[in-house]
Amino acid sequence: MSPSNSTCGNGSMPPADNGFFDSTSVLSSEKSIEELIQQPPVQGIDDHLIEFSEALRTVAKALRRVTEGKASAQAEAAEWKRKYELAREHNMQLEKKVLSLGDQSRELIVERARNLEGHIAILDENNDQCELCSGKDDICAHQVLDDGEPDSDSSAASNKMMRKASFKLSWYCKGEKSDRHKHDVVSFEKGNITTAERSSKQISLKWESPPHTVLILTKPNSVSVRILCFEMVRWLKEQNNLNIFVEPRVKSELLTESSYYNFVQTWLDDKDVLTLHTKVDLIVTLGGDGTVLWAASMFKGPVPPIVPFSLGSLGFMTPFHSEHYREYLSSILRGPLSITLRHRLQCHIIRDEAKSEYENEGPMIVLNEVTIDRGISSFLTNLECYCDNSFVTCVQGDGLILSTTSGSTAYSLAAGGSMVHPQVPGILFTPICPHSLSFRPLILPEHVTLRVVVPFNSRSHAWVSFDGKDRKQLAPGDALVCSMAPWPVPTACQIDSTSDFLRSIHEGLHWNLRKTQSSDGPRDP
Repeated sequence: MSPSNSTCGNGSMPPADNGFFDSTSVLSSEKSIEELIQQPPVQGIDDHLIEFSEALRTVAKALRRVTEGKASAQAEAAEWKRKYELAREHNMQLEKKVLSLGDQSRELIVERARNLEGHIAILDENNDQCELCSGKDDICAHQVLDDGEPDSDSSAASNKMMRKASFKLSWYCKGEKSDRHKHDVVSFEKGNITTAERSSKQISLKWESPPHTVLILTKPNSVSVRILCFEMVRWLKEQNNLNIFVEPRVKSELLTESSYYNFVQTWLDDKDVLTLHTKVDLIVTLGGDGTVLWAASMFKGPVPPIVPFSLGSLGFMTPFHSEHYREYLSSILRGPLSITLRHRLQCHIIRDEAKSEYENEGPMIVLNEVTIDRGISSFLTNLECYCDNSFVTCVQGDGLILSTTSGSTAYSLAAGGSMVHPQVPGILFTPICPHSLSFRPLILPEHVTLRVVVPFNSRSHAWVSFDGKDRKQLAPGDALVCSMAPWPVPTACQIDSTSDFLRSIHEGLHWNLRKTQSSDGPRDP
C-alpha cells in the first residue's frame, strides 16, 4: 500500500495528483471548521430542550396533584378515625350504662322522659303566646343569651331567666314608622328576578324589661381607669340601684379604697365565668380595643351587650367617651340603642398524633384574627389551605391571617388587607409578606370552613396565635380548622354602626387625610 493511500484511508486531507498536499485545500478546510464552530446550536437540540422542560413541568404538576390528593386523603382518614373513636367510646359508655341499670332505674328514666315531654309541650304552648317572638325577623333575648343546655334544676333555671333582662333585636330605619324589614332576599315575579328591598341596615336593641345587673371590666395598671371605675360603680348603685359585677382584681382595689364597696360581686373560679352570661344583662368596658377583646374572650358562648368606653391610645370598637358616661349609660339603660353584631371565628387544632377527638385542642374563639406564622424559623412557611375541602393555595411567605371583619382594621390591614364594615359577614384571607407578588388578599363568605394544614414536607414548624394570645406550635401534619362562631359580640353604638365605623377610621387612621389642593388657576364662569 502506498503512503498516499494510507494517509487517505486514515481520514486525513486528500492528496494532490502529484502525491503532495495542496495548501489551498488545507486553508479551506480550516475556514469551514471555524464557520461550523461559529454557527448557533442545532435547532433540533433546542427543540429537545424545550420538550424536556415541558416534561419536567408536567411531572411537577403531577407531583403537586399527588401531594394534594395525599393531604386530602390524610384529612379524610383522620376524620373517619375521629368518628370511629367517638362512636366506639359512645358505644362503650352505653354498654356500661345498660349493664349498671336495673329495672328500677329503667322505670325512673321512662318517668323522666314523660315529664320532659310534658315540659316541652308547655314551653311550646307558651312560646306560641309569647309576644317577644311574634316577629319572624326579630331576635329575642332567650335566643341570644340562652346557650341551649338544659339545667338539672328547672326551678333554678327559671329563677335565673326571671332575673335576666329581656330584650328584642329588630331592624330599623330613621324616618320610617315601621321597624320591620322584608325577610325575603330574592323574589321571583312575572319572570323577573329582583333582590328584596330592605327598610334598614341598622340593628336596634329594645329592652322588654329593665336591666338589673352590670359587669364592669377595666384596663389594668391605669390610675385614670381606676378612678373612673370607682365613680361609675358608685353612680350605678346609688342612681340606678343595679347589681355590680367586677373582676376579682378590681374588687380588691375597691375594698382597698373603701369598705363602702362591699356590695360589689365577683366570681371565684372559671366555672363561675362559664355561667356569667346567665346573670349579667350589660357589660361596660373601660379601656381600648384590647379590653373589648378581653371581654369577648371571657364568653365562649352567648355574649351580653357591651358598652365600650374609650380610654386607650387607639380604638375602632370604643365609640363612647368617658367624660359623658352618665348621659350615655342613662340613655342605654332606657333604650332603645343601636348595636353592631361583631362576628367571631371558632377554631380547632387537629393534631396528626392525636388518637381520639378528645386529644385535639379547641374551640378557641377570636374576635379579631387568627395568625399562622413561621415564628423564629428562618424558613418560609409552607401552608396548604382548603376551603370546604376545595384546595385554595399553598402559602409560602411569613404567614397567613384569617380575620373577621371587625379585625379588618387590625393586623390584616397592616399586612395589606382591606378595611371592611364590621357587620359584613365574611372571613378575610390575608397573606403576610407572600413570596409571590400575585398573591392578593381574599374575602370569603361567612358560611365556609377553612382548613390550614402544615404539610409533611414542610421545612419547619408553624406557630398559631388567637387574637395575639395563646400561641401554639403546629407540627407537620397538624391542621387548623376555622369557621364562623354562632354567637356574635353585640357592641353598643353611639350613633349607628356605619357612622361609628367611618368616624373611627377617620379619627384613628386619618384615612385619606391630605392637604386640600389649591385653586390658583382660572375659574369657570
